[in-house]
Amino acid sequence: MATYNRAHFIEETIQSILNQVYKSWELLIVDDGSEDNTLQILIPYLQDPRIRYIQRDDNYKKGLPGCRNMGIDLSKGEFIIFFDDDDIVHPLNLQIAIDQIHSRPDLMFCRYRREVFEGKFDKVFDTSQKLESFSIQGLKDYSKLITQELPFNSCSVLWRKECFKDIRFNEELLYAEEWECYTNILTEGNNGISIDKTLYYGRKHAQSNTGEFYRGKPLRVQSHIKAAKSIIDILNKKKLMTSRLFKYFAWMAVLLESKSLYKYLDKHSSIDYYTTSKTALVYYLSPVVLILMRFKKRLVVKNII
Repeated sequence: MATYNRAHFIEETIQSILNQVYKSWELLIVDDGSEDNTLQILIPYLQDPRIRYIQRDDNYKKGLPGCRNMGIDLSKGEFIIFFDDDDIVHPLNLQIAIDQIHSRPDLMFCRYRREVFEGKFDKVFDTSQKLESFSIQGLKDYSKLITQELPFNSCSVLWRKECFKDIRFNEELLYAEEWECYTNILTEGNNGISIDKTLYYGRKHAQSNTGEFYRGKPLRVQSHIKAAKSIIDILNKKKLMTSRLFKYFAWMAVLLESKSLYKYLDKHSSIDYYTTSKTALVYYLSPVVLILMRFKKRLVVKNII
């Protein structure tokens, strides 16, 4: 768990971890230099030998990726989940996720559903053991992760630690770091399972990285563009870029109003001439396309009203 100035949230998160039915865990809290009373809040919990509080050292860059990388290097367990410091964990989270893959060496991760909440947490936990699941094949389904058809939220996946043997979070990124990192893991051919059950609850608030991105904060938007460029490199290096993904990144460049992303995609991707030419036409006509989309949206809203 990376943390930074979340004294007002972190206690509730830790309590939800203490409430886990599965008890054999360690919690590494890596502090990125909090200036509030986070440590004072945590002191009573540090009496539990399973919980360790660590200050990020200078071998890791300031930011969420650096803290997570330090946690990976210090962790002792066979499995890893990256919990955030402002969320709530279902009490059966660890038990269910570990049970699904512990005796299956062919499975490298267990994904589960995540729900969001605002304000006071008032969700009722579904404690039934009835589960529906489906398999995820890394080299078949990686594109679904990239396009968010199959979202891999940072806290809603339990990984075998060996997934991170040669892969780390990119410490230059301040947003979308898990998108880039998990794409790298799946395109290595790692397979897993997805459970159709909510085992994690993400707190929605304005100070979250995601909230800042959707408000257009340049720091987060530029990090998203940088992560996209890195994924383009990963796909091309592994010869996994497809026409569909090429078009996806081109449209992303339109929505993010990033000429640099489109030029990078066009320059660094080996895609057939027909696709690149057709996509280029759409890209350069995108201002007109966006105007038409907004006009269509207004008509739909007017008809509904």
